[in-house]
Formats: sequence, structure tokens, C-alpha cells
Amino acid sequence: MNGGAHKPREKSGEKGPRPVAAVVDDELDVRFVVAVSGRDKGNVTCVALPYPHLVSTIITIMEWIRSRLNNQSGGQPEFTFSAVAIGLLIGCLLCFTNLYFGLQTGWISMMSLQSALIGFLVSKMLPTPLSPQEIIVVQTTAVATGTMPLAAGFVGILPALGLLDEEQDGSPPISLSWIAAVGWSCSIAFFGVFLSPPIRKQVIIEEQLTFPSGTATAQLISVLHQLPPPETSVRRRAGYRALDTEDIANHTVEQNAADETEEAEEREIVQQEGWMDLIYSFLASGVMTLLAYFFPIVFSIPLFGKYLAREWLWSFTPSLSYVGQGIIMGFPTTLSMNLGMLVGWGILSPLSKYAGWAPGPVGDMSTGARGWILWVSLAIMCADSFVSLVPVVQSSMAKIVLAFSKAGNTPSEEDHDVETSDRLVPTRWVLIGLSTSVILGIVLVWIVFGDEGIKPWATLIGFAVGGLLSILGVRALGETDLNPVSGLGKISQLLFAWIQPGNVVANIIAGGVAEAGAQQAGDLMQDLKTGHLIHASPRAQFYGQLIGSSLSIIVSATAYTLYQRAYSIPGPSFPAPTAYVWLSLARLLRNGQLPENTSTFMLLFALLFSVVAGIKVMAVQRGLPYARWIPSGVAFAIGFLNTPSFSLARLVGGLVEYWYHRRVAGTGGADIRLIVIASGFVLGEGVVSIVSLVLRTFGVGVASCWGCSGGICAGCA
Repeated sequence: MNGGAHKPREKSGEKGPRPVAAVVDDELDVRFVVAVSGRDKGNVTCVALPYPHLVSTIITIMEWIRSRLNNQSGGQPEFTFSAVAIGLLIGCLLCFTNLYFGLQTGWISMMSLQSALIGFLVSKMLPTPLSPQEIIVVQTTAVATGTMPLAAGFVGILPALGLLDEEQDGSPPISLSWIAAVGWSCSIAFFGVFLSPPIRKQVIIEEQLTFPSGTATAQLISVLHQLPPPETSVRRRAGYRALDTEDIANHTVEQNAADETEEAEEREIVQQEGWMDLIYSFLASGVMTLLAYFFPIVFSIPLFGKYLAREWLWSFTPSLSYVGQGIIMGFPTTLSMNLGMLVGWGILSPLSKYAGWAPGPVGDMSTGARGWILWVSLAIMCADSFVSLVPVVQSSMAKIVLAFSKAGNTPSEEDHDVETSDRLVPTRWVLIGLSTSVILGIVLVWIVFGDEGIKPWATLIGFAVGGLLSILGVRALGETDLNPVSGLGKISQLLFAWIQPGNVVANIIAGGVAEAGAQQAGDLMQDLKTGHLIHASPRAQFYGQLIGSSLSIIVSATAYTLYQRAYSIPGPSFPAPTAYVWLSLARLLRNGQLPENTSTFMLLFALLFSVVAGIKVMAVQRGLPYARWIPSGVAFAIGFLNTPSFSLARLVGGLVEYWYHRRVAGTGGADIRLIVIASGFVLGEGVVSIVSLVLRTFGVGVASCWGCSGGICAGCA
């Protein structure tokens, strides 16, 4: 057994199972006996034997849970068993999907709008469909469950710790066991959740920040449930991503009538064809993924010839899930990503190779061109994130100064929250939860990594810094719909290079703590914005966040452990590119050494994208129509991190989204239909990847390496 479990000793001559423990709950009349069977080839098999009425006991438990969740006396009628169960189901699928794609490309999706849409479709199968407020709980629970791979660092932090080199970093590689991964996840899983209620009060109730994605989801839910448009100055257009700021009152009667007709068509399309679209797209993506597992050439097409595929990593992966991600990202983002891919892999990679700056194989992250352009990517991400945060910091400081200047001179401000106290999260809960999560986090981090990893006092500073950076991240998200978590993590790394100099492990962990808080608080704030507009209970959403985060700890740790056993991480199938970003910055801050001639290009691209980010920020603030077409620095840098095969497939999705909205979406209902199909594409590969993982674990491998000569396929040597 793993995890240090002790094997019970069996008495000689004893037959059948022997009871070793009993669990009794008089309220539920539950009685279980845990028994140990006889030895089978030296293994101990543990089984659970109930007393006779097992089925009735399970039903009793479920009914008890259902009655507790459905107890409406607490003012949370939307917090129901059905809503939580559907949210957890969708969230677990998202969790596996995000872990799979995060380890492949470093990019995960929040999938908030998609969770609400899928929850609506699932609820139509129930005897009583879920209310709009229950859909909010579904969405909130699903997002809290599905985004844990990023929050807990399973796609970046933990793989980076596994790449440590004792000679170079002063620490041997750190590979966490399942129980250690659970402990690490517990240490950071709840900090952002307890930060959310007080931040909600400020940015959603008082300042009424837009949170475009959260507002778009509220608008979608209002359409599906035939509700009046949410009370917001942000008006929906086709795509649910392009948002106008015109006042609804300025629209003519004819325009309102046209909107109502379009919304009726959208509802009819979703209710009649949504399920079939989701199932067909899911199956198509799943079948293609399974086919690629047995025949790797399917996802490694040498579109530009085998030489470029083998030596320069220029191939094409026709993954429907990547196409779906491109649809969800939108054409401007995928265009930025592919511009970065062309510059990184089409110009800088050959330049560094032929100039002798990166003499190793192109794909080598240490001596090859891929490792060389990684540094330029890091400079772009940091510059873009820092510049994007400047107006947020300026605005925050101005509000703080204004608040202090008015202190004592004005009467206490009126509470603008429309929810009653029994539907809000009590301040006492927040204070107790924050204190407990910080103390628990400090203890667990110390247990998992020890004194040599990061000092307890340093972990405390990490949580404090994470809390401050979370506020900046949330404000940036509320104003721009972008959460600069990567930049916030880098800020924490820079700070800890001074606090614990030379400690690479502490540097990475501190960055992970800051990123976790900012990512969680930001994602949950989008959901709280949606709930505010649809009048869902913040306390019910809070419950959903806690339940989703708790389950996701086990799901994420288990999935990551299984992937570690079946694959080499980082490796050909799962390169985990963000792991190298974390480790490279930590190493730079430790020894100050950069690969040859990277400093010049880092400075050049950092200055360039500082200017680009500044222009983009001003364009967004002024509501200029071309703002969305100004390149995103983070998306541009992702094009450097990922091989061309990933970016090209997403560009296909972006082009589909652009063409669809120009030619088809105006017919009514087509826009939501595209979201359904894209969601099916993404979930199909993510879910079937579990099947591939099981096959790999049991030794079922590739059926044929036809077409993979020269090592162009990850699954074939």
C-alpha cells in the first residue's frame, strides 16, 4: 500500500474477512464494517462490508444530504442537491480537461459560460429544470472544481519542481507523492475563496466593475430562461464577448423587438438542437483523440515536410479540441498567438540556431532554440503584465487616498448591496476562514517541503503578498477581462529573490501561492458578478466554491499522479511549457546568468510590448473599436512557448469564429450553437484523454507508427 499505510496482520487459521473497524451514525442508522480479506499472493485486499440493508442505507444517506441541501429555511433556495451535483460533474470533466491541456500547452480555460450552458442542457433532462439561480450555483461549483489544476500549480509549479538540478539549483528534483500533492493543494485551495466575499463588496457592489465574461454569462442565462436583460449598462452583441457600453434606454422600440425575436430563436435553437450538437461534437472530438492515440500520425501531420517537422518542430495537429479552444478564445487572441509563433519559431529559432547561440537540438529546453526563445517569451509576458497593471495600481491608490481624505468628514456610506444578510457571507466566516486557511497553508507547506524548501515566516509573507496581488488581479479582470496571473506570480518571484535569496524552491513556491490566490479570486469574481446580475445568493455561491475546491483537491492530485505514472512530465506528450517559465526565472534570479545574446532580444521585445500594452490599455479605456485587434502580449508569448502545431490548430478555430459571426450568427441562435459545438470539441478530447491514460497505465500502446519515421510523433520513438 502507498502513503505509509500499515498492513493488518492476519491470524493463522482465520477464514473470511475479519472486522477491523466499525462506523456508526445513530441519526442516519448507518452501520458499516471495514474488513480485511485473506492474503492473495502477498497482497492485502481491503473491502467494505455493510450490514444487510446496503441499498436502503445508501438511499438514506443520499436523502439526508439532499434534505440538508434542499432545506430552504436558510435563505438559499438555489443551493440544491441537483445544482451542486451537476456542477461537480461538469467541474470534474473540466478538471481532467484543463490538466490535460495545461500540461500540453500551458493554457487552460475557465469555461464559466460553457459550464452554465451545459448545466442548462443537463437540467432540461430533470423532472423540474433548474432555475436561473440554480444554474449560477452549477456554474460556480464547476469553475471552482475545474480550475484547480492551475490554482494548485499542477500544470506549472509541480512540474517545475521536478526539473530541479542539485548542482545548478541547490536542490534535487522534488516529486510529490499523492498524499503530498493533496497536502500542497489543501494549503492554497481555500485562501482565494475566503478572499472573494470582501473583494466582491468593493468591486461588484460599490465600484460596479464590468467583468465582461461574467456579464456575458448573465446575459446568456437571461436569454435561456426568458428573463428581462440583467440590470447593467453593458449590452450584449453577437458573440457574447464583444460588449457595447450604450445605455439600454437609448435603444429604439424596433431594436428591442428585434432583440426579443433573436432571443426567442436562440432559446428554441438551444432547447431543440443543443443536446445533439453537444453530443455529436463531443463524440467527433473523442473518436479523433482515440484514433490519434493508436495512430500518432493523426495528430502529427508533417504539413510542411518531414524535415521541418523533425528538425524544426513544424507540424500540424488537427485536434478538434484545439479548434474548439480557438473558437472560445476568438480570432484576435488566436491571431496574436500565431503572430508570436511566426516570430518565435519562424525567425528567432533559426537565428539562434545558425548563430550558434542555441547549438543543441531545436526542441531542447536547455541548449536548443526552444529554450533560447523561452527567455524572450518571459520578457514579453512580464512587460505586458506589468504595464497592464499600472492603471489598476494607479486607480487603486487614488481610491485609497480619497477614502483616507474623506475619513471622519463624511457620514458612513450607505450599503448598496441588494442581498439580505442571510444571503451574504458573514464577516466572521471570512475572518475565521482566512486565518484558518493561512495557518493551515503555512503548516502544510512546511510539512510538504520542509525548512529547506521555504521558511514558515516566508510562507506567511507569500500569503500576504498573494492577497494584495489578488486585489490587483481582480481589478484588472473586472476592467479588461484579463487576469494577469502570470505577471503577478513573477512579481512574487522577484520579491522572494530578495526575501530568500538563492533559494529556487522558495522562489517557485512563493510565486505559486501568489498566482493561486489571484487566479482563484479572479475566476470566482466573474461568477459572483454573474450571480449578482441574476440575483443569486452569494452565500450559496460561496458554498459551491468551497465544495468544488474541496473535491477538486482529490481529483486534481489523483489525475496528476496518474499522468506522472503513465508519462514523463515534462516529456514529448506533455511538455508542460509553463514549468520552464517558472524555473527559468527562478534560476535567473539565483545566478543572474542568461543564455548567449538573449538579454539583447529580451530588452528589445520587452520595450516593444511595453509600448503595445500601453496603447492597448488606453484604447480599451476609451472604448476604441480597434482595441481588440491590438496584439495581446501574453497570447503573443504563448506562441513562443508552444510548438507551431498547437497555435495553428487554434488559428483554425479563430478563423471559424470570425467567419461564423460575420456570415451566420446574425440569423439568431447560431452564436450560442457555436459555443455549444466548441464546448463539445474541448470536453470530448479532455474526457477521452482519461481513457487514453487508463490504456497507457495498463500497457496498451500505439497500434501503428506508420508515417512517423524520423521521430516526428510523440508516441513513437
